[in-house]
Amino acid sequence: MEHLLTLMKERRSIRKYQDKQISIEELEKILEAGVYAPNAGGGQRSKIVAIRNKELVEKIGKLNVAQFNRANLAGSYVSSEQPSIIDDPSIKSGFYGAPTVCAVFGPKQFLYSVPDAFCCAENMVLEAYSLGIASCIIARGEETFENEIGQELLNKWDIPDTMIARCFVLLGYCEGVYPSVKQRMDGRKLIVTE
Repeated sequence: MEHLLTLMKERRSIRKYQDKQISIEELEKILEAGVYAPNAGGGQRSKIVAIRNKELVEKIGKLNVAQFNRANLAGSYVSSEQPSIIDDPSIKSGFYGAPTVCAVFGPKQFLYSVPDAFCCAENMVLEAYSLGIASCIIARGEETFENEIGQELLNKWDIPDTMIARCFVLLGYCEGVYPSVKQRMDGRKLIVTE
């Protein structure tokens, strides 16, 4: 079990990708990890759509950024090694050139839809790292498909109107040096015994 903690400590969110696709076999393992994620009541309500078409990934990545409201930021800064759209407003795709992107959907009217989707995404990025594949979890799922192009895609993929995108998992190979571990901030853990 120590191996899992090591994976958690070493995995980083990658936002610079090589122009190199991951294999279908690797993708299948990552998707399998996602469907085995913890989920409320064992309901298995999340659905994953893996997109491996470069032009389509880029189109959806631009839709993901289109509704991004910088006014909601609280002075955040992400990374100079792996800049995000928070750091660099000139980035036009929320998917950063990743060759494969998985959209994780959950029910619109279910209390635990968001946590279920993010548990799914977390399992996927840990499995990806164990396979030597870089990854990043991206939010703004709900807004991404709220447009004509997005609705056409959801219809094409047979996503019922009772479901909504909750997040995305980017997959590929890191471009450049893999980021180092950030120092953990103090005061984030507390053990209560009485």
